[in-house]
Amino acid sequence: MVAQFPNLPLWIFAASAVVGWFVSENSGEGEFVAGIGTAALAWWALDELIRGVNPWRRVVGVGGLALVVTRVVSAIG
Repeated sequence: MVAQFPNLPLWIFAASAVVGWFVSENSGEGEFVAGIGTAALAWWALDELIRGVNPWRRVVGVGGLALVVTRVVSAIG
């Protein structure tokens, strides 16, 4: 199976992305929403890396973790 219905962490990430369109990213609310989205993406990526049903899903998990690291590094810098 190549695609499936999104699980809870992906729904949280998608919801934070939508909410992020309506709040200023430089405000406290924007930073909170971005943090929730990053945490949800990390949750999903680790789940795929650890419990992925095939090598492709594990590779996608590694890609998700790379995105999380990029987001965290850019938020710190």
